[in-house]
Amino acid sequence: MSTRVRIVIPGDDPPQIQGSPQLARLQPYGDVVLYDRRPADMAEQLARVRGAQVIINTRGAVKWPAAALRALPELRLIATCSIGTDMIDVDAARQLGIVVANQPGRTAAVVAEHMFGLMFALAKRAAFQTAELKAGRWTRVLNIGLQGKLLGVVGTGPIGAEMARLARAVGMEVLAWTFHPSAARAAALGVRFVALEELLRTADVVSLHVRLTPKTRHLIDRHRLALMKPGALLLNGARGDVVDMDSLVEALHSGRLGGAALDVFPEEPLPASHPILGCEHVVLTPHVADQTPEGVELLNEGAVDNVIAFLEGRPQNNVAA
Repeated sequence: MSTRVRIVIPGDDPPQIQGSPQLARLQPYGDVVLYDRRPADMAEQLARVRGAQVIINTRGAVKWPAAALRALPELRLIATCSIGTDMIDVDAARQLGIVVANQPGRTAAVVAEHMFGLMFALAKRAAFQTAELKAGRWTRVLNIGLQGKLLGVVGTGPIGAEMARLARAVGMEVLAWTFHPSAARAAALGVRFVALEELLRTADVVSLHVRLTPKTRHLIDRHRLALMKPGALLLNGARGDVVDMDSLVEALHSGRLGGAALDVFPEEPLPASHPILGCEHVVLTPHVADQTPEGVELLNEGAVDNVIAFLEGRPQNNVAA
């Protein structure tokens, strides 16, 4: 594009890209407008981006349904500070000719490290025992040893692949499931692909790393939770709606599951009244798996890279093509 463009960051809350030196790289290309608070409603959100050719979407809470996209005839690009694009109606964007550029695999090592840490925190009852000690109780509950146990990785993109590598490094065995298994992929990852039902029946720990799509919404439902081994652990680093939360709460309260570690939830922020908060053996973090200083800047850099590539006529990471 030969003329300067309007680039809007419509709701950088909690802070992601504000204050980042990456924003200075956009100065030769256009005028950047950053809003550091989430819009109160869709009317305010649309008013903020009116006339923008480029949106940098830093937070998944700022959503772009089809009706909103149709109200923005000048919009040409949405660049996300994320791997996931479930906050955007990608089909509508495709129909409208709006490029959606995400960052596949960019923070895989950071996210996998977080989920790996949650697995250990859950297995060693860290959150439960901390709560017990704060309440003045010296409670004896057996921990779970992980060496020699079986990790089932559901979804073998960059994050799932890194989880498999970390697990093998501490002496765990790894099974995996994906929609498109192949012998070459299995060899590259050092895993054995099995049917999802077999994975759930045999894994001591199940770790979720699939994209949220109509096929994966409630992939882990009441039936599949019932297939899991008694005492097994469930990790969700994918999206909240990959798991049927009502059924998960039931499974935890019944004692059939050994625990759950979640970084993602169907509704974010998590409501204070959500029943998962009443479960004992859970470890919960507020969708922060990639939120280290290094992870934040990797995502900021990647979003700006995608904007510049688009403006220079070489769009990349386009999930709406």
